[in-house]
Parts: sequence; structure tokens; C-alpha cells
Amino acid sequence: MVVLSRQVVNEQLSSIIKNYKSPSSFFPCNIPLIDISNPESKNQLVKACEEFGFFKVVNHGVPMEFITKLELEAIKFFSSPMSQKEKTGPLDPFGYGNKKIGPNGDVGWVEYILLSANSEFNYQKFAPILGVNPKDIRDAVNDYVLAMKKMACEILEMLAEGLKIHPKNVFSKLLMDEKSDSLFRLNHYPPCPDEFQEYNGRNLIGFGEHTDPQIISLLRSNNTSGLQISLVDGHWISVPPDQNSFFINVGDSLQVMTNGRFKSVKHRVLANSVKSRLSMIYFGGPPLSEKIAPLASLLIKGDQDSLYKEFTWFEYKTSAYKSRLADNRLVLFEKVV
Repeated sequence: MVVLSRQVVNEQLSSIIKNYKSPSSFFPCNIPLIDISNPESKNQLVKACEEFGFFKVVNHGVPMEFITKLELEAIKFFSSPMSQKEKTGPLDPFGYGNKKIGPNGDVGWVEYILLSANSEFNYQKFAPILGVNPKDIRDAVNDYVLAMKKMACEILEMLAEGLKIHPKNVFSKLLMDEKSDSLFRLNHYPPCPDEFQEYNGRNLIGFGEHTDPQIISLLRSNNTSGLQISLVDGHWISVPPDQNSFFINVGDSLQVMTNGRFKSVKHRVLANSVKSRLSMIYFGGPPLSEKIAPLASLLIKGDQDSLYKEFTWFEYKTSAYKSRLADNRLVLFEKVV
């Protein structure tokens, strides 16, 4: 086990909170709860995407076996000594990362595994980890990701039906495409060290505020709190954890395709001082060459002008990864009125 000196930990903490602004008061709010086994819930889904860009789903049909198996593999990996985990890196662009989030200076109290959801990853990278079998973690990830892809497509098709768009696979076909640029991420937020107390109770950021650039994100975590979303008025609310349900985010690309009708939700994770948090996130993305623009059928129905310029997913992804986490990435693609 690697033991960090007080000086090293304090330097890391200082870096993480360097530009952090104290949050507004957290307002109680009911997160939309939707039973996606009910076909009639499509209107609830649309309303949740319009008002929050975020909702919780139950009766999702994902086998608990898939969730448990992947969680056990993730726990084995993240509980390993840092010296072993570092042998699986560096990110290229997939693999293991620690503290550093992206190439532009963002950091958080988090370690993670980032994987492509659609191409084969070299799981032999995990061979140096004692107790972790590369085949076992590969199988666990593959089973889980397939279940996430299926649920994401079901939700997107229900949204299309709720919007009265034809065909109903207008969104889901982008995830089903064999060239879909979807990602999968396992985030582990260790408990904050005792040194955190020196910062007078300021909330330590595990993962800074941001929106997801893809179409849709599906998140599941253990029962440790930390996730927060920002409401349209700028107030942050805490999302009560529920290890048996999934939380769904509207991504930037879906906001554009609905011409701003659906809202890409800004969210963040605060570190927990007592318990570790483990989350699993599937990011459903389109093929790199896919052109992203407001759907013509929605513009005609609403008698609206397009709020966004047309761009490819490659162009937006490239722009997004040149920005800081908290930046408004879409502003560069908005049409000037």
C-alpha cells in the first residue's frame, strides 16, 4: 500500500480546490422518477429532459448479476496498491487515470478506468494487478455495456415517440451503429484524507462541474452520496444515491438535436470524507463522422429557427477536449442571432 506524505496530500488538495467557488445553497428537489417498463412513461421522459435534463429510472430490466459482477471486479482493481495500478497506464487514450481529468489542467479526488464501449481494449493491461483476471474484467465490462446500450436505445426510442418523431430510431440508430463512438467509465472516489479537515469544511471536488458532450449518459453508483446536478436557475441539488436504479443525463448532442428543447445537465461529484464512491457510466455517442444538428422535423413542428450550426461529432469532440471541464462547450456552435 502506498502511503502519501502530508505534504503530497496537501499539494493535491490545494490543486483540486484552487479555483473552486463555494456552492450556492443546496435546494431540496424531487428528481424525476420514471418506470421505463411502462410504455406510457414516454411523456414523463420528455418532460424530465425538458425541465431537468436528468432523471432516475426503475424497472430497467438490467440483470443484477451484471451489476454485481462488474462492481466486484472494479473493487478488486481499485483496492490494489497504486504501484500495481500505475502499471496499467498511462491513458492512450484508454486505460487507468488518477486525479488528472483530461489534458487541460482539471483534477479531482478520483481515479478511474476509461474504455471504449465499441472496440476491443487490451485487457492484458490489467494482468499486473494481483487478484484481477483480465478475462473476468473484460467479460464483466462487456455484459454490462451491452445492457447499458440496450437500455439507452430503449429510452431514446421512447423519447422519440414522446416527441412524435418518425422513425423512432432517429436517436438510437446512432448508438447502434457499429462505428458509434461510445465510452464506458469506472470512477472510484476514495474517502478524503484527514488533511481535508484543514480546509475548514470546504467541499472537496471529486469530479468538477461539467456537461457530457455525447447523446446520453447512464450512471449507476454504490450507495455513497456525492452526485449533484445544477438546476436551470443555477442552484445545485444533491442526488440521493440508489444502487438499484440508474440515473440518466441528457448530453450536449441531444440538446442540439432537439434544438435546445432538452437540456444537457451540468453535474459534479463531491468527495465523501468517510466512504468511497464507485460509479459506472456509459456514454452513448454517435459515429465520429455523424453530422449533429437540430432535427428538421422538430423545427417544422415548432416553427423555429435552428439555434445551432451543423457540426460533426468529431468536430465537437475535438473542441470539447480542448476545453476545461466547466466551460460552456456549445457556445462555440450556437448561431449568432
